[in-house]
Amino acid sequence: MKKFLSNYKSTIILLVAIIVGAIVGIIFQEKATILSPFGDLFLNLLLVIIIPLIFLTITTSIAKMKTPKRLGKIMITIVGVFIFTSIIAVLIGFASTYFVKLVEPEDGETIRASMEETTEEKETEEEEMSIADRTVNLLTVNDFSKLLSKENIIALLVFSIIFGIAMNMTGEKAKPVMDFLESANNIVHNIIKIIMYYAPIGLGCYFASLIGSFGASIAVGYLKTFVIYTVVTVIFYFVMYTIYAWMAGRKKGIKAFWKNALPPTLTALATCSSAATIPINIESSKKMGVPDDIAETTIPLGSSFHKDGSIIGSVFKIMFLVCLFGTSVATAGDIFGVLGVALLANLLITAVPIGGGTISEMLIISMMGYPVAALPILTIIATIIDPPATMLNVVGDTVSSMMVTRVVDGKDWMEKENQEHK
Repeated sequence: MKKFLSNYKSTIILLVAIIVGAIVGIIFQEKATILSPFGDLFLNLLLVIIIPLIFLTITTSIAKMKTPKRLGKIMITIVGVFIFTSIIAVLIGFASTYFVKLVEPEDGETIRASMEETTEEKETEEEEMSIADRTVNLLTVNDFSKLLSKENIIALLVFSIIFGIAMNMTGEKAKPVMDFLESANNIVHNIIKIIMYYAPIGLGCYFASLIGSFGASIAVGYLKTFVIYTVVTVIFYFVMYTIYAWMAGRKKGIKAFWKNALPPTLTALATCSSAATIPINIESSKKMGVPDDIAETTIPLGSSFHKDGSIIGSVFKIMFLVCLFGTSVATAGDIFGVLGVALLANLLITAVPIGGGTISEMLIISMMGYPVAALPILTIIATIIDPPATMLNVVGDTVSSMMVTRVVDGKDWMEKENQEHK
């Protein structure tokens, strides 16, 4: 029990702070807006760390990539399996939310007006730009200093990826820079930990002010989001992962998967961290018959780049904002836009507990055109869905390692593995 409380301490404290903030907002209504500056302080602290966090995380991750055994076939298969399962996850997430209003949009116009940061003149200029011009402006900037602005998140991502690849190409000569960036990256993540110490106060005050200004309906929206997400998670866990295990090894695959899936499942729920489950997840995958080189490649890569739970969560976050701001997802272009943003945001969620999704949430806001003041709204959603999301993230990597083995070693991979153990 003590270990459980220790692992869940941060989540429990945040949830209690949010609940207290909701109660304060409901009781004091508009008077609760006096707490708004304390919520804004938390938002500003998050926004100021966004730029270094993105650059250092993406750059060091790419620069550290090493060539694994059987690189070609294993890596191509891993990418294929991750893309396939991610598309399934995003479609299920969208189907789960498209016909449900996660929050009533009655106060949408008021909220939008209070958070709006762009002028009508700027919007008009953007409408006159061609698709090609928009793409160029989205991916690049014409001055290095502009990369240091939260308005150019995508361009910063592109630059970070290129910088990381260049470091990888440079090899040993890039080691001094790599050591410096890794050190800076560790410092930035500790800064986030320090900021998150203030999160209970900041989110509690933000939530109290939000409900005090716009009513209790948004609190009902959070509860509805949690309930629906949990139901979807449980169904996905038992149904989809059984199907994936069957695809990997038919009946023997299902038996091997469910015989060894409990340890990574419980570890994920207890720690709320994909990174913390990597050792136990690799061990469980090997017990399922996955070869060492595939398990030791798929699981670590999956902890950063493959997250079924988080990708479904990204769809829920987007659709929550769609309902809140009264925007439309009616055309095929709108739908593909939501799916594309959710997929891209999923790649940017770091394998750490609460706070790791800040980059992806900022990307969602940026690409969907919502004001940055909506960031705490997504942080609250990320907090309440964190345990079930982490569970899907982790176990999805486990079953993916089985699917990768099926492609790399053939349909009789389980028989081969059993013979080797005899």
